[in-house]
Amino acid sequence: MPHDQHDHLSPSGHPYRKDDDTPLSYWQSMEIAVRELLVEKEITSFEEISAQIEKMDARSPAIGAAVVARAWIDPEFKARLLENGSTATAELGFDVGPMHLIALENTADAHNIVVCTLCSCYPRNLLGLPPDWYKSRAYRSRTVKEPRKVLSEFGVTLPQTTQIRVHDSTADMRYVVIPARPIGSEALDEAELAKLVTRDSMIGTGLALAPNA
Repeated sequence: MPHDQHDHLSPSGHPYRKDDDTPLSYWQSMEIAVRELLVEKEITSFEEISAQIEKMDARSPAIGAAVVARAWIDPEFKARLLENGSTATAELGFDVGPMHLIALENTADAHNIVVCTLCSCYPRNLLGLPPDWYKSRAYRSRTVKEPRKVLSEFGVTLPQTTQIRVHDSTADMRYVVIPARPIGSEALDEAELAKLVTRDSMIGTGLALAPNA
């Protein structure tokens, strides 16, 4: 079967480098074969695949940051977000899919951190692709055993009085952390607040940025 530009899409939806002479791996070859078979059987089309790839590429931490910023300025929305993350994010036009999204609020007394001990379950619809370290065996195992030390390695040092809670994601249940709103951000509007929300702060391995940081 002849190949075209679609043959350079990786399993994650990103193009393989055309100038790379490295032979395709077994899994890359299998992905191409399955995709071409689905198109040949008219189960899907290259256009539909491309549209889904573009949709996936559009996901970024900015979506989650918008949700957090709304929670910071709207107590009623935050209450709904903490009660049911999936339905609350849908209010803002963000679809998290079939997974059950649980929002966790960081306070002075409790700090939440998210991990997936089995693989790399992650709220991609809100945060985009997970960072490499989130998928690493070291992060997945050490965060459960020594979360305070792991946080310190990310530059987050918390008082001993702050309880650290580790949450393990699953295939059908994901978490997003609502970081504490930074001091001095009272005069900022919603769009400005969203710029203070980092990806790591929504995983729990970071804090929201201070204004003018």
